[in-house]
Amino acid sequence: MDPTSGPDLGPVLTALARTAVASSFGPRPPRARELLADAPPALGERAATFVTLERDGTLRGCIGTLTALRPLGFDVVRNARLAARDPRLPPVAADEVPGLTVKVAVLTPSEPVPVRDFAALIDGLRPGEDGLTLKDADHRATFLPSVWATAPDPQRFVAALLRKGGWPRRYWTSGDPRSAPWPEGLEAERYGTVDYVGMP
Repeated sequence: MDPTSGPDLGPVLTALARTAVASSFGPRPPRARELLADAPPALGERAATFVTLERDGTLRGCIGTLTALRPLGFDVVRNARLAARDPRLPPVAADEVPGLTVKVAVLTPSEPVPVRDFAALIDGLRPGEDGLTLKDADHRATFLPSVWATAPDPQRFVAALLRKGGWPRRYWTSGDPRSAPWPEGLEAERYGTVDYVGMP
């Protein structure tokens, strides 16, 4: 689907994500199909999403998919429940759910960035607009466009992504990888998002 056109799905998607988390604590959590019984048709179109959970400005979980593998509604339910159990953080407790800020990002299709050096990659980025994925045979990492809010300089944005993905220190330790060699097999892809926020 093209998230940049069509109806405003924000209230539906953020409410769905919150319900998916809240309903996961019972003895028999409802399946995604049950939660989506009365969903609008647009939630049946394939899409890739990220769901981010925050409480009082603190990250409580963030999980997503980069490729549109399943219908939008199913992807949101899946990622919301996984975000509540993000392995990097303590799991979300049931009594936290009403106080969570729920963010749903619907991704546009990724497109390759045809560069083979970091200077060209950095100079071609659009701060505030581009999500970026870097990957090779041994590493993979992505930053959503929302990360620009905390890393507004393109060179530091790329350096932080290389660090996140586990590439060797020589690529990111200076904070500006322009002069670093392009790793063998490295591929770059960019994408956009349509972002929705559900407040507590």
